[in-house]
Amino acid sequence: MGSDKKASSNRLAKAEPASQFRTREERIANGQQLRNDTPRETHAIWKSPGRQRDVMAILEKSNRGRLKELVPIRYGRMLRSPFTFLRGSAALMAHDLAKGPNIGVKVQACGDCHLLNFGLFATPERNLVFDLNDFDETLPAPWEWDIKRLAVSFAVAARDNGISDTVARDTAIACVCAYRENLRVYSKMSPLEVWYSRLDTQTLLEMAPDDKVRKFRQQLIDRAHERVVENTFPKIAEQVAGNPRIVDQPPIIHHVAEADFMDRVQENLADYRGSLSDERRVLFDRYRMVDAALKVVGIGSVGTRCFIVLMFSEGNAPLILQFKESCRSVLAPYAGRSQYHNQGQRVVMGQRLMQSSSDIFLGWTRSHRGRDYFVRQLRDMKLSVPVESVTAHQLERYADICGLTLARAHAKSGDAATISGYLGKGDAFDRSVGDFALLYADQTARDHALLVKAAHSGRVQVLVEEE
Repeated sequence: MGSDKKASSNRLAKAEPASQFRTREERIANGQQLRNDTPRETHAIWKSPGRQRDVMAILEKSNRGRLKELVPIRYGRMLRSPFTFLRGSAALMAHDLAKGPNIGVKVQACGDCHLLNFGLFATPERNLVFDLNDFDETLPAPWEWDIKRLAVSFAVAARDNGISDTVARDTAIACVCAYRENLRVYSKMSPLEVWYSRLDTQTLLEMAPDDKVRKFRQQLIDRAHERVVENTFPKIAEQVAGNPRIVDQPPIIHHVAEADFMDRVQENLADYRGSLSDERRVLFDRYRMVDAALKVVGIGSVGTRCFIVLMFSEGNAPLILQFKESCRSVLAPYAGRSQYHNQGQRVVMGQRLMQSSSDIFLGWTRSHRGRDYFVRQLRDMKLSVPVESVTAHQLERYADICGLTLARAHAKSGDAATISGYLGKGDAFDRSVGDFALLYADQTARDHALLVKAAHSGRVQVLVEEE
C-alpha cells in the first residue's frame, strides 16, 4: 500500500502544472515571450501538401475496427458537402494541425471542435446550458488545434451557405476574437470562479442584440425543452405483444440477430454501473432493461459500435441510455496516449473537465470483447443550432458564442494567463487564424473533391440516405 501511495503521489506531482506557483503577471509575460519563438503571424500559414498526404489512405485508416457494412453510410454523409466532409474527417485535420505551429501549452482539447459540436443540453438540475457537447476525440493537446478547427468550420459553413469569402473570414475572426477576449477575462478569475461559470439560457437571451434574435433563441430553447425521453420514447418504440420494443429503422436502428446480444448488453450495464458514483447507482438501480438495438450516429462516428438501451422504472417511466464505442483519439498519434486505459473513461473525464455541467448518467464500460464505450442519456434536451441557410449576421453571432464557450472550456484545464499573454490584446492572432481558415477551407474543398472522385471510381462504396 505504501508504494502504491508513493506512485500515486509521483503521478500527481508530474501532472501538476508548472505554472501553478507563478503569478498571473509572470505567466502573461511568459506568454508574450513565446511570441519570439512562434510569431502569431505564423498561424496564418497553410501550404497544400500535395502528394505528400494521401487523403483517402488517412480516411481508410480511420475506418479500421468499424463495422464494414456501415462505412458506406459514413462516406455518403461526408459526400454531401465540404462541411459534412470536414465533420467526418477529424483524423485528417489532426494530421494537418500537428504539423503547424504551437507554443507548447496544452489544455484538455475537444479534438473535434467544429460548430455543430456545440449546443444546448440539460444540466442535472434540469436547467438548459450552452456548451460543447461532443468529446469522442478529447485528449490533452495544444490549445491551437481546437480554435483553428473551430474557426475553419465557420469558414467552410459560411461558404456552404453561399456567404462570401470576405464575410467567411470575418466570421472566423469573430470566433477567434471572442476566444481571445474571454480567455483573458477567465485568466483573471479564481479556479473556482471559472468552474462555476456557465452560459445558461437566460444569459443567451440577455445577450441577444434585438427582439428578433431573442425570439429566435427562445424558439430554439423551447425546442430543446421538448427533446426529453418522454417525447423521444414514442418515436422510437412501439408495443409488441404488450411489451415495449425499439422500432427497427434499418440501417439506422436495428436489432442484432446474435442470440447472446441481450446477455452482453446486460453484462455491459453491470460493468457500466461500477463507473457511477454510489448515489447514482441507487438511481440507476430503479430502472430495468427491456430492449436494446444498434443505432448509427453522427458522421465521423458512423461505423463505430453504438447501441441504445430502453429501460423502465417500477412506475413505467422510460429511460434511454446510449452506449457509444470509444476508440483511440485521433489526436493520440500527435499529442500522446491517454492516461486512461479505457477509452470510454478518457471521453468521460475529458467531458467533465471541459463542460460546465455533465449528464448524471455519464459513465463507461468495457465489453468482454475488449471494446470500450462511454454511456450517456439519449438526447436529454440536447439540441445543436441549425446552420443551414443561416444569414451572415446569424453565423457571426454564433461564432461569438462558440468562441466564448471554448475559452471557458480551455480555462478550466489550461494556463489561461500564458495563452492570453501570447494572444495579446490586439487582433494579430485573430487575423492570422482568419487567413488560415480560408486557406484550409480551400484544402477541405479539394479533399472533398477527392472523396467524390473515389466514390465515382469505385475505390470506396457509398450509401446515400434519403433526406
